[in-house]
Amino acid sequence: MAAAPPLGAEPARGSSSKRATTTSSSTVDEAWFKALTWREIGPYRGGRSAAVTGVPGQRDVYYFGATGGGVWKTTDAGASWKAVSDGFFGGSIGSVAVAEADPNVVYAGGGEVTVRGNVSQGDGVWKSVDAGKTWHHVGLPESRHIPRLRIDPRDPDRVYAAVLGHLYGPNEERGVYRTLDGGKTWQRILFVNADAGAVDLILDPTNPRV
Repeated sequence: MAAAPPLGAEPARGSSSKRATTTSSSTVDEAWFKALTWREIGPYRGGRSAAVTGVPGQRDVYYFGATGGGVWKTTDAGASWKAVSDGFFGGSIGSVAVAEADPNVVYAGGGEVTVRGNVSQGDGVWKSVDAGKTWHHVGLPESRHIPRLRIDPRDPDRVYAAVLGHLYGPNEERGVYRTLDGGKTWQRILFVNADAGAVDLILDPTNPRV
């Protein structure tokens, strides 16, 4: 994770005033990138870091999904971490997503995307409505590997899941799924065959129907 200067801080003296243009036509001062440094902030021995997400409007809050250690949370920008899934579920986590419309709503998808000899699987989608204090299972138990979850920025109950499925054999619970009721029911909206899974998806932030 990168450590950046505080919001509103002035760029360092002598730094370049050039601006980098993003695809959305907004500009970012290149001096911000020069001030970034990288450092290890844990949690240590948490396994491969397959899923990390921040919380809109809360710059010090992050969730981290370990490939072999459940979901972790920091509220102090990584100075300390707490395993928030202990007692509810554990094991491999492939994706974590926080609802922009309600930051208390968090979804976690089980099973990492990395295909390797010692890969671990998950058991579907878990949901918290109190910012990670408690969790309950909300479906797709045979998915095993969910590399990506995307939440409609305007509706925390509308969620899309990219489901990889079983790594070494065919299964029907794979492809792209959507829930409109916060995980009570799921509809498979993209399916090729029992051997082809989905590893990623993205929503247009200005039009989540795309």
